[in-house]
Order: sequence, then C-alpha cells, then structure tokens
Amino acid sequence: MSILVAAFVAALLATLWVVRASRIDGHRAHDSDLSGPQKFHATPVPRIGGIGIVAGALAGALVMAWRAPDAAALPLLLLACGMPCFLAGLAEDYTKRISPRRRLFFTAVSAGLAVWALQSVITRTTIPGLDWLVAMPAGAALVTMFVVTGVANSINIIDGFNGLSSMCAVLILAAVAYVGFQVGDATVMWLALAGIGALLGFFVWNYPAGLVFLGDGGAYFVGFYVAEVAILLLHRNPQVSPMFPLLACIYPVFETLFSIYRRRVLRERSPGVPDGIHLHSLIYRRVVRWAAGPREAKQLTRRNSMTSPYLWLLCMCAVVPAMLFWSNTAVLAGFIGLFSLGYTMLYWRIVRFRAPRWLFFHAHTHHQPTSLPGQG
Repeated sequence: MSILVAAFVAALLATLWVVRASRIDGHRAHDSDLSGPQKFHATPVPRIGGIGIVAGALAGALVMAWRAPDAAALPLLLLACGMPCFLAGLAEDYTKRISPRRRLFFTAVSAGLAVWALQSVITRTTIPGLDWLVAMPAGAALVTMFVVTGVANSINIIDGFNGLSSMCAVLILAAVAYVGFQVGDATVMWLALAGIGALLGFFVWNYPAGLVFLGDGGAYFVGFYVAEVAILLLHRNPQVSPMFPLLACIYPVFETLFSIYRRRVLRERSPGVPDGIHLHSLIYRRVVRWAAGPREAKQLTRRNSMTSPYLWLLCMCAVVPAMLFWSNTAVLAGFIGLFSLGYTMLYWRIVRFRAPRWLFFHAHTHHQPTSLPGQG
C-alpha cells in the first residue's frame, strides 16, 4: 500500500505544479484547438499531465527499490525504457509537429528496449500460427513490440474525455494487480499498484473539471506501462492465460481495430485521419448531450465528465470476467467474442439514432427533445 500512496502523492503534487505553472506561462503546452472533431473541452487546457504520471510512477519505483533492493532494477529499468515514447509524445504536446508515425516509432523503440533489458516478451498466445512465430526469439520480439505499440496507441485513441483513458488504465492495472497477488508475483503486483497510484494522482485534477489533460506524452506512456506490466505478468507466470491481458485491454484495443476498419474499409480514408465518430464521441453527442441541454462552457464541461462513466462501465464488462477467469483460456476467449459482438451492436444502434433507452438515465430530469440538433 505504501507504493500506491507514494505514487499517488507524487503524481498529485506534480500534476498540481503542472496546472499552476501552465497558468503562468503555459500557452505552448495548452490544447487551444477547440474546433477539431475530437475536441470537447470549453477552454484551453494544459496537455502535459503525463509529467505528473511519470513522477508518480518514479516515486512508486523508488519505494519498491527501498522495500526490495534485490528487485530494484526492474521498476527503474521499466521507466527508463518508457522514456522514448514519453518524450516523443511530450514533444508533440509542446510543438504539435511530431507525426503519429514518429510517435509510434518511438513507442516501438521503448518496447524493444523492454524486450532487451527486461526480457518482457510474449512467448505464448494460444493462437494457432502466432504461437509458432513467438516460439522464435526474433518473432517473439517483433510481436511484443507490435502489441505494446498497439496498446499504447489504443490508450491514446480513447483519450477523448475527462477521466476516460486514465480510469480505464486504472481498471486494467487493478486486474493485473489482482492476478499478480493470486499467483504470488509481488513485483508485478507492486508495479501495477504504482501505476494505479500515479494515475489516480493525475485523475484528481483531470476529472471532472478537466484542469489538465494526459496529452500524447501521458497517453503513450500509460499505454506502454499498462502493456508492459501485463506482459511481465504473462511472461513470469505460465499459469496465467495469454487471453487474460487481451480481455483486460479489449475495450481500447477493439476500439482501435474497429476504427481502422471503419475508416479504411467503410469510408476509404487513412486510419490516421481523426474523426468524431468513435463510440465515446457518439455517446457524448447522441446520449449525454441529448439529456444535458445547454451549450454554455459550464454545461460543456459537465457533459464531458458525464460521458466517461458510460465507457468505464463498458471497460469493466471486460475487466471483471478477466479477473474472475484469468487462467481459463476458453472462457476468456468466449468473453472476448461476446465483448466484440456487444460493442459492435451498441455502436451501430447509436450511430443510427437507435440508442437503447436505458442509456438515457438522465433524461427524466431534463426536457428530452424529439430530435437531435441537425437530425431533422
């Protein structure tokens, strides 16, 4: 518990410093573009909250090193490996000139460093064909780098509303910590708790008021950290099913895969071009906005914060069964299929203005219009 508390306090104070420093002279670090397809905040906000999360993770790592000197190298090396993706994202937050391809490249570099320094590598998947590939050292390294980069990118993609990606990462790390405890892997459990503490320290300032954002630096680092801790659990504990980390992370991962399919196949556009029809964007526009009413800045922030709990519940629909059946590959695979089907059905209902009535649990306190603005 001391690891979680240390990480929380360090992240809390470091993020507070970011918020205050940005108010004095932070225009370069502000997200001032309020007109993009994925922009739902009312005023410019500093987007370098990743600094606080890294500070919290470092504090947790130092407490780990103090409690278990023999295992001190692992948490510190993990943070060092994550610096390329964090710094590339932070450079984008300040300059707005680092392309997505470059950020993904540096995330892959971070994953490669973790393979080399920590032996954090995927060597089993229970997927025919892929198991043959990861049985070879080079194949395992490439698959691991691809997976870590993909998870980091998926955390960045769902980072669209106050508290959304940070709380989802907390839920995933909580599942990893629980399974680490079940299998007696204290090191992985401590790493997960350090990540949870760091994320919660940031979360206080991010939700619900949105005083600071993760930014690309924070999102890519959080995604890298979540993926690496899950892979370390899998690599060090053969009794854990390879389907466990996949189910635990399935919400951001499936959101990314579905977005690629939607953009490339259905709309014939580049997957890298942002749009405003992610599931979280649709819930904001067609569920929360409908129930919440006015368009003043205070109401915009309120609706922003009201959107995230919908997706936290969706994430929990995967995280809870992952925790319950962490060693049962067949059951985990079944839940992955169920989640994918449920997500797809929910998405198509909302995008066609047929959202289930139970989603509108705020509607009884507001006047519900007969149609959405622009719907006709």
